[in-house]
Amino acid sequence: MQYTQEAVKKAPTGEANKYAKGERRFDLSLPVLVSGLDATGNEFEERTELSSISAAEASFWLKKPVLIGTKMNLTLNIPKTLILESCLNLMVSGEVTFASMDNKKRGKQLVSIQLNRIYKINPIYSHK
Repeated sequence: MQYTQEAVKKAPTGEANKYAKGERRFDLSLPVLVSGLDATGNEFEERTELSSISAAEASFWLKKPVLIGTKMNLTLNIPKTLILESCLNLMVSGEVTFASMDNKKRGKQLVSIQLNRIYKINPIYSHK
């Protein structure tokens, strides 16, 4: 998915400036559980995939519409790698800074959240 160039063209001025400053972003396709309030004010949880992440921002597609300014919680399962000895569960939260519907994505909304500096990492223990 080519997110960064497309988002810069469509993003509000503040968002575009962050991209222009060269913030290091990683295009990742990791499963994520998103929870918060939808556009009607109801609580929801939706499983989706992370599109990209940086130290300050995360982006993903949602079926459930959300509004700018809404607080979201993300739970990511980080897989085991050569460097990482066990899987981790990363919990972060933030506020929606960008939300745009895309009819090509069957009505899904591209959402970006400004991440809080507070996060929680828990090991995921496998049962052997």
